[in-house]
Amino acid sequence: MWRYQIVSTIKLGIKSLLLHKLRSILTMLGIIFGVCSVIAMLAIGEGASYEAQQAIKKLGSNNIIIRSVKPPQEAKQTGSPRSFVLDYGLTYKDGSRLQATIPGVVRVLPMRILRDDVRFSRNAIPCQIIGTLPFYTQVVGLDVVRGRFINYVDELYQNNVCAITAGLAQRLFPYQDPLSHAVKIDAFYYRIVGIVRERNMPKQRTQTGQMEGQPLDNNVYIPLSTSRSRFGETIIRRISGGIQAERVELHQITVQMQDLSAVETADAQIKTLLKRFHDQNDYEVIVPLELLRQAQQTKRIFNIVLGSIAAISLLVGGIGIMNIMLASVTERTREIGIRRALGAKRRDITLQFLVETVVLSIGGGLIGVAIGVLAPLIVSHLTNMRTIVTLWAVLLAFGISGAIGIIFGLYPATAAAKLDPIEALRHE
Repeated sequence: MWRYQIVSTIKLGIKSLLLHKLRSILTMLGIIFGVCSVIAMLAIGEGASYEAQQAIKKLGSNNIIIRSVKPPQEAKQTGSPRSFVLDYGLTYKDGSRLQATIPGVVRVLPMRILRDDVRFSRNAIPCQIIGTLPFYTQVVGLDVVRGRFINYVDELYQNNVCAITAGLAQRLFPYQDPLSHAVKIDAFYYRIVGIVRERNMPKQRTQTGQMEGQPLDNNVYIPLSTSRSRFGETIIRRISGGIQAERVELHQITVQMQDLSAVETADAQIKTLLKRFHDQNDYEVIVPLELLRQAQQTKRIFNIVLGSIAAISLLVGGIGIMNIMLASVTERTREIGIRRALGAKRRDITLQFLVETVVLSIGGGLIGVAIGVLAPLIVSHLTNMRTIVTLWAVLLAFGISGAIGIIFGLYPATAAAKLDPIEALRHE
């Protein structure tokens, strides 16, 4: 019997909504936009956070990166004011000290990073020339697509060989096989021995200490000894009235540690060691593990902020539902009196109006979920921005919409149930 009463009450509530289709749709809009906003904003935030965390992870959680930085004023200058050499940055001795002193070090990878044009035939493309050691692929991460990477024989004999990234190979050699040709860098030709694909190469610093905006697949890898002998360690620049030069031995040293616990202890040790042998602040230490934890914390805060902003839309939608239902109670006062006179109990009246608000909120929630899942896909297509729709975001938005229907519908339903039947029958 009670099941029949509940079903009939639900049908009556839905029928009442269908009598005012336009008003019901307009009431649902607040919930629709609220749910859509929550899902879309969390998807955009999740995508941005994912890209940031992936970029940090690609640096290597077990790695500690040390980069040469050009000091603004403290750089050691030798020579006349119009012709001097800026001497700063990391040295080969720093790499040796790190390998011999810091416990838990697996490998120390030195790098020299320069910028120059790479030429083949009439094609000339600005690239980053990275002088490094053969175990670069094991420390930083690199996939060899074809051929090989530089080896220890190349490093020992200072061979003019190079490995280039796949994207650069496509631009330089649209119709030829890169492995059967050589490219020209500065005044020397380098035989291409391999095509590689970057997995985790961040933007690098050049000898000026500035972050370069070259595409990550515009890299050329040559042996470190070759880089040192062909390019030297001093870059000369002509300025008005004189000449300036910068001398940097190494632009970056990547220290690979045994595990995450070794990374946490080695950070302070590396900073202390370098401080003893550097009079000027000409280096920076980057710990990807710390950056990753900061990014995860930022992600949580970002999601809370975005979710709170979007939840305001749901709150406004809930207030709209309460407003409409209070107006509906006033309009249907006589109907409530008739139902009470025919034997309907207070819980029946409460359930009837509560069903109406829940149907509005859940119906709006379902439509909002559909639009909210579709909106991030459109944003990704139009802006090339990564968006990630997570299940928890959908469940959260839909759950809040259902809760709003109950919370904001409870007061109008209770108010309707508390009406005096006699007074309600007299209402015009």
